[in-house]
Amino acid sequence: MKIKKAIIPAAGFGTRLLPATKSIPKEMIPIVDKPALQYVIEEAVEAGIEDILIITSRHKKAIEDHFDNLPELENLLENTNKVDALKELRDITNLANIHYIRQKEAKGLGHAVGCAKAFVGNEPFAVILPDDIIYSSVSCLKQMTRMFDKYQTSIIGVQTVKENEVNRYGIVSGTKIDEKIYKVNGLVEKPPIEKAPSNIAIVGRYIITPEIFDILENIPPGALGEIQLTDGLLELVKNQDMYAYIFDGKRYDTGNKLGYLEAIVDFALKREDLRNEFKNYLKTIID
Repeated sequence: MKIKKAIIPAAGFGTRLLPATKSIPKEMIPIVDKPALQYVIEEAVEAGIEDILIITSRHKKAIEDHFDNLPELENLLENTNKVDALKELRDITNLANIHYIRQKEAKGLGHAVGCAKAFVGNEPFAVILPDDIIYSSVSCLKQMTRMFDKYQTSIIGVQTVKENEVNRYGIVSGTKIDEKIYKVNGLVEKPPIEKAPSNIAIVGRYIITPEIFDILENIPPGALGEIQLTDGLLELVKNQDMYAYIFDGKRYDTGNKLGYLEAIVDFALKREDLRNEFKNYLKTIID
């Protein structure tokens, strides 16, 4: 079975990027000239995803506006012969079949994923956290769908982190079966450094089987009184195989200020239209 649907939870307040996120959804803050959310949607499309459900909240209308038509602007670009800008604008609108549902209460990532039960139905699906922008020659999610094609069960995207950082992530306990694949035995959410089973950290990419929904409906609240996706996955692994895949690529946590700045600099330097002038500018301000 192919992965054709993806969920993007985007209902949070983005408190790590305040005060900007008081009025602008964190997912819409641009990396150079493109909202962070658009990068992850393009990643999903490259992986063959056809339908995307964005979990929003009442202060996120700008997300829907960005992926909708704007006839007045399109007419202006057409009348002024700005062909490239017009094409780019229309390409955004036609990226994928994008759907929306509101998470009425902030009850955690597991609760947000659970809101997608009717959308997903009885098929495996992807979950993409838009704070995590991953640059790679082959999109992270495409790498993971290839792993799903092989194993036909849940796949968690992971990377190794420094040992002194394990208490910031969900950590995998597992058995190595290939250079980049671990069979998952357990998951621990933000363990103390001395109790972490490994330094294999869960990053914001998942492919999950639909059995997760019944689990999320019945598990008690975990950390912070919220329904935690990690807790749901821990229950799921008791009943079916699950694998952790160390994907190729560089991950940027754009939900925090330093990660956001790193992404802007690196993505600008990858742009042919910006690279040389921007690099020269950086040389003038760096000792």
